[in-house]
Amino acid sequence: MLWGSRFKDKLNKSALKFSSSLSFDINLFKEDVLVSKVHAEMLAKVKIISSEEAEKIIYGLDLIEKHFNDGSWKPEDGNYEDIHSAIETKLFELIGNTAGMLHTGRSRNDQIATDLRLWVKKSSKELINALHHLQNVFLDLAGQHINTLIPGYTHLQRAQPVSYAFHLLAYVEMFERDKRRLNFVHDVADVSPLGSGALAGSTFPLDRKFMAENLGFTEITANAMDAVSDRDFVLDFLHCCVTGMMHLSRLAEEIIIWSSAEWNFIKLSDKFTTGSSLMPQKKNPDITELIRGKTGRVFGNYISLATVLKGLPLSYNRDLQEDKEPLFDSVETYYNSLLLTGHTIRTMEINTEKYKEELKGDFSLATDLADWLVMQGIPFREAHHIVGNVVKYCEVQNTKFDRLNLDEMKKINPIFDASAIEILDIKNVLNRKQTFGSPNPELVKREIKKWKQTLI
Repeated sequence: MLWGSRFKDKLNKSALKFSSSLSFDINLFKEDVLVSKVHAEMLAKVKIISSEEAEKIIYGLDLIEKHFNDGSWKPEDGNYEDIHSAIETKLFELIGNTAGMLHTGRSRNDQIATDLRLWVKKSSKELINALHHLQNVFLDLAGQHINTLIPGYTHLQRAQPVSYAFHLLAYVEMFERDKRRLNFVHDVADVSPLGSGALAGSTFPLDRKFMAENLGFTEITANAMDAVSDRDFVLDFLHCCVTGMMHLSRLAEEIIIWSSAEWNFIKLSDKFTTGSSLMPQKKNPDITELIRGKTGRVFGNYISLATVLKGLPLSYNRDLQEDKEPLFDSVETYYNSLLLTGHTIRTMEINTEKYKEELKGDFSLATDLADWLVMQGIPFREAHHIVGNVVKYCEVQNTKFDRLNLDEMKKINPIFDASAIEILDIKNVLNRKQTFGSPNPELVKREIKKWKQTLI
């Protein structure tokens, strides 16, 4: 224990087990050792401890790191409150009473906050790299399907034809926004609270800037009370995980639909599907279903921490121990979901012929026909009404757009001529698009090229 001299009795074993965070804050091992090394260097710099004492502490911390990494030392949950007390206790075993000098001018409150900020900075960059890789997977696939026609949907009803590449690029845009949010989190976490003590700073002349610079922080916190109790950056990180998982869940839903027999648009690799214990023919998209399902867990983690924070008075409260499990779980879930999404997309097969015939004469060309009428001088609302009558006629006659002849169209409205028939040819639908941000093949090619250059 790092405390206890004023207590008559030891902490009850059940209470220790209940309050211990070692099982999850062991994730902060590397950060905690690094923070302690830099703190020891600073104490020597300002002559609170000698250089020899600092060297002895750092030597002991190096040994702990070596033993932890090679597996010869692993702190047991039932013996320590957290990773910080485990490391300090081990340090006493290795170098004796000199270990007691390490905690000079430091509280676990600012130590934990510093560890956590370092971990968030590191993990946000790892997620950004994973998103970067996933974007490239999507761009590689998009480059192969610039002219692969698929129906675009609103309300899950066919709306207008697009290319599969265009659909994939929509997710590339989403992932870029996810990266921007993570960069924001990295920046808000990039402030060092070390030297804030328990809540009111220190009477020692601690060099906070030295510690911040050596830990890779760009700033130091300005208020010790806020510094030790601030978990906004964790909540921001969880929000990134929530939004990112929501994007992956939307994609997972589409992959599940596309892989069904009714759609038959993609075929998933055996490596990322499972079978049925009863039905031999089944091939289930379990990985994408799990991504969709785990999204709810990440949503719950955000609500969990927000609920913890909502009633806390300043400054530090033990409730804040509950920040780590939701954070670690969400980041791991999101990271693994990104990797598995990339594997799933890279290994699936696309049925490029699926919609070639199906979209011929499809009513999804109705807007193009209305636009043609507008170019003939018809107000759009009237054009909308006229095309609605064309659709109604086809439904009554059980026919499609591409089966209409000019005589039939002129009966509906005499303004139609032979050029209107050409509008109903699916082959030219994408090339007619003119606006930036549309699925015009030339524009899509440019977008893919731009992203490839951006993501180098």
